Amino acid sequence: MDKRLERILPKVQKPARYTGGEYGQTVKDLSTVDTRVALCFPDTYEIGMSNLGMRILYGLANRMSGVWCERVFAPWGDMEEALRCASIGLYGLESGDPVRNFDIVAFSLGYEMAYTNVLNMLDLMGLPMRASERKDLTPLVIAGGTCAYNPEPMADFIDLFIIGEGEEVNGEVIGAYRAAKKSGLSKNEFLEQASRIGGVYVPSLYDVAYNGDGTVADIVPREGAPFPVVKRIAEDFDAAYFPEETIVPSTEIVHDRVVLELFRGCIRACRFCQAGYTYRPVRARGADRLVGCGVKALESAGYEEITLSSLSTSDYKELLPLCDGLLDWCEPRNISLSLPSLRADNFSMDLMSRVQKVRKTGLTFAPEAGSQRLRDAINKNVTEDDLIETCRVAFEGGWSSVKLYFMLGLPTETDEDVLAIAALAGKVLHTWKQYASNKARGVRITVSTSCFVPKPDTPFQWEAQVTPEEYQRRVELLRGAMRTRAITYNWHSPETSLIEAVLARGDRRIGAVLERVVKDGGRLDAWEEYFSFERWMNAFQACGLNPAFYAHRERPCGECFPWRAVSAGVDEAYLWGERNAAYKNEITPDCRAGCTGCGASALLKGGACDA
Repeated sequence: MDKRLERILPKVQKPARYTGGEYGQTVKDLSTVDTRVALCFPDTYEIGMSNLGMRILYGLANRMSGVWCERVFAPWGDMEEALRCASIGLYGLESGDPVRNFDIVAFSLGYEMAYTNVLNMLDLMGLPMRASERKDLTPLVIAGGTCAYNPEPMADFIDLFIIGEGEEVNGEVIGAYRAAKKSGLSKNEFLEQASRIGGVYVPSLYDVAYNGDGTVADIVPREGAPFPVVKRIAEDFDAAYFPEETIVPSTEIVHDRVVLELFRGCIRACRFCQAGYTYRPVRARGADRLVGCGVKALESAGYEEITLSSLSTSDYKELLPLCDGLLDWCEPRNISLSLPSLRADNFSMDLMSRVQKVRKTGLTFAPEAGSQRLRDAINKNVTEDDLIETCRVAFEGGWSSVKLYFMLGLPTETDEDVLAIAALAGKVLHTWKQYASNKARGVRITVSTSCFVPKPDTPFQWEAQVTPEEYQRRVELLRGAMRTRAITYNWHSPETSLIEAVLARGDRRIGAVLERVVKDGGRLDAWEEYFSFERWMNAFQACGLNPAFYAHRERPCGECFPWRAVSAGVDEAYLWGERNAAYKNEITPDCRAGCTGCGASALLKGGACDA
């Protein structure tokens, strides 16, 4: 470790974030390595080390002979200040070597509000932010993740994007880079070659034209670049790599447990949910394989909890035998099993009895809307009776804590829909009073609302977001309707949601805003302590752009979206049809009731998903 770091670390918060040396990390002999990869997560260590995708990509890269992948996280403000004062660049946790000397710098983009961290981290590495100013092949700056489905706001800063799941394509890109470096190719020559790899989007190979009203007129590929770039997926998910032996953090992280991914995709069709569409088609792991992976991971890491992960855990076909198989091993060792992402329409006493075998955890459900009409419009496919019956079962079984998540500002929402949230929470409280097996502990009902953000590749990608003022009005309306101490109400900042909406549907011109925000001190914008709405508004004004144009404007059918050059595999005509169904309050059944023809199954060689 750099001697300067040894003097710095005792003076900053949570120094274990920055030391590395954890059990399970990968360290290689540099004499056997020809390619070094910095896997960068643009948020703090606690958030990044809780991300299963980071662990998967880290493990896969380090399985490649001659490749050494190290981790890099965004420093907290005190550490950044100390690094800058000491003229120390960002470094890989495993080696302590400066990232600017690595071959590939790879960012994971999972949340739009982390974009400023990407730019700030590049600056801390001593690298130019803009891709056009990094003339050489090395270091190559790449990015992937859910946000890459609209790569345009970050297009000026990233050399190439990986669209879709990285299990296979990441290795192909690394292999192509190694060959290019060995052959002495220029950066431009390599990027032209890399664009021929399925799932690779090279922004510099696409020209964007704008209409007089500011909308995108056209996106034109050049030099033989593909159009559109179709996402890559792990087709045989049952055989896909799972990190059974992984890093055990030396400090507390957000999800300090084994995370077992059951399946990718979702059988549901919630019209607001980007993940539900971009992770299609559904692909599942078998219960026996999952039990084996879970047990090996627990044995390796020594955790006392395992959680089952997916977009909708209770939709997993083999959930009960999976729980039984895991609990046969976990229960004698006092290891708890938790099931997030449960749905109120398929929660049961049978399932609950398994979850509480070791210890009870809180129950969380996301009705998303208070009224049945609005739940139908967003295609949530959960009824009030489903939720109340689920709460009855839970309260009778000894639970006394329930969290309920909703969105405000959904398309077609009225004040009656907002007030219906309070009415539904009141009915949950009444259910506890009627059926709780243990009233001595009291009840904790937490209602949380966030502001609806229209996202690409969803039926609501055409919709307008409500203004912050209108969102706050609806918050106050709901707040005034919930007056009992048994119900706690939390709400998300509308200003943050406005910026998220701009970044989610923005075009390349937003890059100038991002750069201005960072140069004015912006970073860690996902954290309330650092987010400054005024700084963002000043940057928009300085760049001559209006955030309302991106966030509060409804798009007409046929408008060219900034993300037109990439495809998540779901037909736009299908999404438009779902959008129209929302305005008729029409329900689309889940995939198990019959294929709805979204187009995603065409990504599979066999043409049939595991729904």
